[in-house]
Amino acid sequence: MSAFSRIGHTIAAEFSDVADIESATIIILRLGLAVVLGAAIGYERERRGKDAGLRTHMLVTLGAALFTLVPVTSGMPATDISRVIQGVVAGIGFLGAGAILKRDEERQVKGLTTAASIWVAAAIGVAVGYGRETTAVVSTVFALFVLAIVRRLEK
Repeated sequence: MSAFSRIGHTIAAEFSDVADIESATIIILRLGLAVVLGAAIGYERERRGKDAGLRTHMLVTLGAALFTLVPVTSGMPATDISRVIQGVVAGIGFLGAGAILKRDEERQVKGLTTAASIWVAAAIGVAVGYGRETTAVVSTVFALFVLAIVRRLEK
């Protein structure tokens, strides 16, 4: 076997996690949906001039979906997937904490809604990655309701 042939076989083996068209469709659908749902929330935050906007929310949902999708499609036991999700939730807490600012002179805390929207975006990404697309879409609609409609009721 020539060197080029071995290289070709090695490259093919590296992409063996996508065994068939069904697997490829699941990967593309779930990751694409995660990006779209994150964009919906991110667009709302971007329109309001918030620091965590479109790209941030898209990346959060994509990352959470990816962290969940890989173990789910690899056949990992549910108990181990639960630990992966726990790691995502803990990591997102750090990202959300970066959005929160306390202003001593004003005795106000800013960024709580942004932090919460990042947290919800991660949960939506986890739902998509786990194959719960309907739950993710409904959750996104509820999140947009809270961010856009409930905001008006607060004023």
